[in-house]
Amino acid sequence: MVDNRLEEGEFTKYEMARMIGSRSLQIAMGAPFLLKISPKKLEEMKYNPVEVAKLEFHEGVLPITVKRILPHNKKENKEQSEKKAK
Repeated sequence: MVDNRLEEGEFTKYEMARMIGSRSLQIAMGAPFLLKISPKKLEEMKYNPVEVAKLEFHEGVLPITVKRILPHNKKENKEQSEKKAK
């Protein structure tokens, strides 16, 4: 039997897309940034909420939990703060 489990702190591309998309929507609706971003950096990103959300994701500061339903009705919760520092 093949074990398809992800390493601790890894997210699938679908989970990453959902987290970044959800956070970028929050930013677009006026939510404050979770990181201190200089005006120069914001200008480079062209004030794009998706780019800001990607930066927050890669810094590991998103307060979003992923709930996975595994085979045999086992459940797993992953928080981004559990992500290993690279």
